Amino acid sequence: MSRVFALVSFVLAAVSATRAGEPLRLVLAGQALIKHDVRESSPQKFAAIRGLLDAGSADAVFTNLEVAIDNGRGQPTRTTQFFHATKPTVVDALKSWGFNLLSLSNNHAFDLGPDGVLGTIDAVRERGFVHAGTGATLAAAAAPAILTTKRGRVALVSFGSGKLGEGAAATATRAGLNEVRLDEKSREIVREDAERVFAALRAAATSAEVVIAYQHDHYWEPDNRVTPAWKRPFAKACIDAGATVFVSHGAPLLHGIELHRGRPIFYDLGGLVFHTITAPGYYLPEVWEGAIARAEFSGGRVTALTLHPIALNERGEGEPPDKRYYETRGVPSPATGAQARAVLERLARLSAAFGTRLSVEGGAARLILP
Repeated sequence: MSRVFALVSFVLAAVSATRAGEPLRLVLAGQALIKHDVRESSPQKFAAIRGLLDAGSADAVFTNLEVAIDNGRGQPTRTTQFFHATKPTVVDALKSWGFNLLSLSNNHAFDLGPDGVLGTIDAVRERGFVHAGTGATLAAAAAPAILTTKRGRVALVSFGSGKLGEGAAATATRAGLNEVRLDEKSREIVREDAERVFAALRAAATSAEVVIAYQHDHYWEPDNRVTPAWKRPFAKACIDAGATVFVSHGAPLLHGIELHRGRPIFYDLGGLVFHTITAPGYYLPEVWEGAIARAEFSGGRVTALTLHPIALNERGEGEPPDKRYYETRGVPSPATGAQARAVLERLARLSAAFGTRLSVEGGAARLILP
């Protein structure tokens, strides 16, 4: 029996060593402003995106949950069409898609106030998600979250910037977001906020093989297709502090990709789901397009990156104000044909401005490593 046990232990150790030597695989998607259960409203599209995400082959599957979860806690802090709170079933839908890592820091996290922040945390925690960016205190909201996988650990440091609303920022005694402010005069990130992020990234880098720095950003240029000048040095500083990858949403449309020290910066990955009730034509056409990134990391650097284009339908089924119209609007499908190529070529042009080369072929774009 002792020999059998020794053999089993040896095999398990060998498998663990092999897995430890494999690259860590991440799927990074656009933001999820998801207010309806897409499993029920759009089952065919749901299945197609689940296949594209292919979560079973990834270690971490990441998005930003851009709604507050209404489980009977909290009161609305908005009264406009931009109030975004919904039932916990949307979190179940994200789980069914394969997501296991969530940012909760964004300009809608506080739509049900501090009690809603805590209720959302409870909803995602009960479903087994690793999450970051909000908390009962600022220390909790700013702390890195760690996802342990069979190939290694993935850490997430998450923060929100701009249009957060009065009282949304967490304090030492109040629940809220990890707010990172931009000084409008200097056009630089406020020093104390930057240092808090850098400290969290340094701490995360001591215990995780891959560290994600995530910013939900609403400090846009007048044309939100333009990546703000302040953002590039800040994203690079996050990499220098310990991030393996910098990811951002908020605009909400695709921006270019830049490499810094062999580590990718996604200035904006656009949307994954966009359940808005704004009138058709309110947003730029590019808002209804996005990309899903599949990346591999070894030794703290990206070793492979593939981008798959998606399309979100601006119009739902039927006509507004029918409920069905809004339930089926802004749901992703894999982009195909001429649309897929147009999305990828635009992303390639935007990335080329940052010195990053993407090869577009076969309905996907691949990073050409320098």
